[in-house]
Amino acid sequence: MYKCCNGPLASVQLQRRLLLLQLCFSVLIFLCGENKEMGTCLILLGLLSICSLCFSQECAQELMENVDFPGSDITFLYSPDARHCQQLCTEHPSCLFFTFVRQDWTRDNRNFYCFLKSTPSQEPNVRRPLQGVTSGFSLKNCTSELEQPCQSQLYQNVDFLGADYKFFFTSSDEECHRVCTQDPHCRFFTFVNGVFTPETIIRYKCHLKHSWSVPRTPVIKREVGAVSGFSHELQMTQYFGTVCQGKLLLNTDIPGHDIDKLPAASAEHCQALCTDKPSCTYFSYTSGDFQCYLKENPSGMGTRAKVGVTSGIPVHLCQMNDSWLQVSHQGVSFQGSDLRFESMDDPDTCQRTCTIDPLCQFYTYFNESYSNPDLRHRCYLKRVITAPAPPKVNKLNNVASGFSLKNCV
Repeated sequence: MYKCCNGPLASVQLQRRLLLLQLCFSVLIFLCGENKEMGTCLILLGLLSICSLCFSQECAQELMENVDFPGSDITFLYSPDARHCQQLCTEHPSCLFFTFVRQDWTRDNRNFYCFLKSTPSQEPNVRRPLQGVTSGFSLKNCTSELEQPCQSQLYQNVDFLGADYKFFFTSSDEECHRVCTQDPHCRFFTFVNGVFTPETIIRYKCHLKHSWSVPRTPVIKREVGAVSGFSHELQMTQYFGTVCQGKLLLNTDIPGHDIDKLPAASAEHCQALCTDKPSCTYFSYTSGDFQCYLKENPSGMGTRAKVGVTSGIPVHLCQMNDSWLQVSHQGVSFQGSDLRFESMDDPDTCQRTCTIDPLCQFYTYFNESYSNPDLRHRCYLKRVITAPAPPKVNKLNNVASGFSLKNCV
């Protein structure tokens, strides 16, 4: 189980550990830089490793400016700042620590790269001073920090490139920010101000942008002895207080007009994905292979009878009924995106464990009839990134970008 730090005393202890870690690091760099004996450097490096291991197993919220954790990359994403990068690391199932390349980095064009990292030791293999980067640890150990944070900062001369679904002209970045917050699909935006060049025709343009808030299970397979399902307290962006039920058409296909194809555990899960995607006007779901076909055609919806296919329409301006989260799927395995596994007696305990874990979004449990005896009675807790995540972040003069303030209430 994860250790967590809570309360003022834990915060003070954590700050002391961080100061000690930074002091050890500074002394190591100084002594080794002065060409002291290699043995001295190795001893100090060992002490630093012990100190930092204790630190990383605690709730490590603080950021380390101008310190690089080289190597051990899982992947890289884009972030406008180190705190957002830390949130992506926290939500990625495997990430334990990260290095963020800041806006003031000048060596190459990797500004805003967020490198997500992991090692078997759960600790960076190397730490080194490097101007223009900030490093830190996942907040997976921090129970009080796991909700998606309020990201209220406005990033000047920063472009969130891509993911546009709507645009309009407005007088200020404040109004663009306000509209993004009030629009149910908007998760971030970019505003072009009145002195932008050279394309003067896009001045005062507000671009509303979207990324997924509904979890997408990476791979779904039929497997005897597997039971899968979702957390009953799944955190998804709440747009409205009113709950409504979308329309499902059993044994009905809507051919053509596909814009996306995603795995989904059920027709209702597919409907939630369609509701989340701004351009989706309707969908078809094939239960035989767990495929969700999102479609776009606002002009018409032609249907035909087809056994094994369920089609439907997303909900609009209301909160979709989340009863689909209560369903456990027998003989179904959600593959990948593992946070961790624990041994337990039954799938109901696995489901409850996932529900009370704020990181867990979905799970798979293998019972006594599963083919691999080594995996029997294991509960795999899983998640994917659902924080607002621009597909790319660039420097660009005379634009401003930011995130929806829906979480700032």
